Amino acid sequence: MLIDYHTHHARCGHAVGTLEEYIQRGIEIGLSQIGVSDHMPLLHVNPQTYYPEMAMPMEELPRYVEEAFELKQKYASSISVRVGLEADYIEGWENEIAKIINDYPWDYVIGSVHFLEEWDVSDFRQVHHWEGRDVFEVYQTYYDAVQKAARTGFYDIMGHLDVIKRFNYKPEGRQQEVAELEQKTLTAIAEAGIAMELNASGLTKPCAEMFPCDRILKAAIELGIPLTVGSDAHDPKKLSENLDIARSTLCKLGVRELATFEQRQRVMVPLQLKSGHK
Repeated sequence: MLIDYHTHHARCGHAVGTLEEYIQRGIEIGLSQIGVSDHMPLLHVNPQTYYPEMAMPMEELPRYVEEAFELKQKYASSISVRVGLEADYIEGWENEIAKIINDYPWDYVIGSVHFLEEWDVSDFRQVHHWEGRDVFEVYQTYYDAVQKAARTGFYDIMGHLDVIKRFNYKPEGRQQEVAELEQKTLTAIAEAGIAMELNASGLTKPCAEMFPCDRILKAAIELGIPLTVGSDAHDPKKLSENLDIARSTLCKLGVRELATFEQRQRVMVPLQLKSGHK
C-alpha cells in the first residue's frame, strides 16, 4: 500500500494546487491512500500583522473540511482519501487547539511544533532569530514543546520531529546532550501511544536529511513507536517526493508496517517499497 500522509494545498497561502489536484495526482502516481493535512489557522499571532501566507484563515477551516470530505466520497472508487489537519502545538493555547480538533470529524491529526512563542522556526524569512541565541537552549525549548504536545492527547501523529535542524543550526560539541533531549522526547511519544512520521521533505532543505534523522528513527523503532510517511508536499507535482527513499530507509531498519488512520483509529498496513512515481 502506497501512502502519503502529509500534504498542503493553496488554502494555506504558501502552497499551490487544489485539494482535487492533489487527489488526482495521487491517483496518477498510484497511491492507495492520500492524506490531506493542511495547516491549522493561526491562533496566537494576529494574521493581519504577522508574516503573510502562513496558514488558512479561520473562516476557511469549515470550507476545507467540507471540500475534503466531498472529494473523499467523489474519488472513493479510485483512492482512499484521509482528511487530516496539521495542528500546531502552542503552549498556553491548548483549549483553542482542542476546540478545533474536537469540532471536526478528522481522520487524523498531525502534531507539529513550528512556533517558539512568535518565532516560526521552519520559516526561511525568520532565520535571523537564530542570531545571538544559544543554539542548545533553542533545542531544549523546542524539544520541551514537542514533549508537551505528545502528552496532550490531541494528536495521532507527531510531525517532522527534528525540524529544528531545518536551516542547519546545530549545537556544536553537545551531541550527547542533544541525543538525551531526543530520547526524552521519543519516550514521551511512546508513552502517549501515538505514531510518528518520517517526513522526506528535509532532503530538499538546508539540513539535507529527512525529519527525523536516522539516529532518532532507529531509537523510535527500538521503542516500538508506529511510523507513517509523508512528503510534506506543497505542490501536487511534489506529491510523494522522496518517499521511495523514506520507505527504503524504513525497510532497511526492519520496519514492515506503516500507520494509517480513519476516524482517528490507527490501522497498520504493509510497507510497500515500489515507488509511486510514473
